[in-house]
Amino acid sequence: MKLFKTVDYNHRVLTGSMLALGFLHGLGADHLMAIAALSLATPLGPARYARAFGLALRFAVGHAVLLALGAGLVLFFGWQIPVRFEQGGEFVGGCLLIALGLMVGWLTVSGRLYVHAHVHDAGEQRAHSHWHLHLGRQHSHRPSIHTMLPGVLGAVFAVSGLRALILSLPLWSSTGTANHFWSLLFLVTIFAIGILMSMSLFGIVLAHTLADRRMTGHVARFSAAATAIGSLSLGVYWITGL
Repeated sequence: MKLFKTVDYNHRVLTGSMLALGFLHGLGADHLMAIAALSLATPLGPARYARAFGLALRFAVGHAVLLALGAGLVLFFGWQIPVRFEQGGEFVGGCLLIALGLMVGWLTVSGRLYVHAHVHDAGEQRAHSHWHLHLGRQHSHRPSIHTMLPGVLGAVFAVSGLRALILSLPLWSSTGTANHFWSLLFLVTIFAIGILMSMSLFGIVLAHTLADRRMTGHVARFSAAATAIGSLSLGVYWITGL
């Protein structure tokens, strides 16, 4: 009986550890910078929170699904992921950060990233307005366009972390059994859930920030410029550090 309690306790600790590791992985600098830059490099609609949160969530889903499916295939077939595969993923991720930074920088300089006030009629109550960031020509104000791009980018950014995830899995060197495979796959799934949690939380924070009425005029442009510079710098660092 005491042995079963010990095994159950170890299982809970292992599960909690993988959830925490996934949560921390989702808060990686490259992931958050990509989400922030992508939020400013795609059409921004009038929705206050749903758009930025939805973008971060789709990025997280693409990232988590690629890691879970990729790890499952590697575990099932017993493959080995070469270092060059990991370095190639990091190189592509760095290039994407640079591309997003250049796009946000161009949008900021060209004036296609601007703020817009939406006036809401509260009926008998007093009318009020909210400020929102928008992208595009100001005379052609349109709602946001929902695409699969965030999910695809999330999956691409997950490629570089697949090898590290496999190598960090507990009991990796143990004798391969069916139960062993499903246990590792369960841990990978918990890791992916941790990623979804942290990136979704960041999406909520980002959504509130973009919807803040203080994000107007020079403040919005300065924030966009800072995001562009940060994305460019991180992308260059990612590539030169290989």
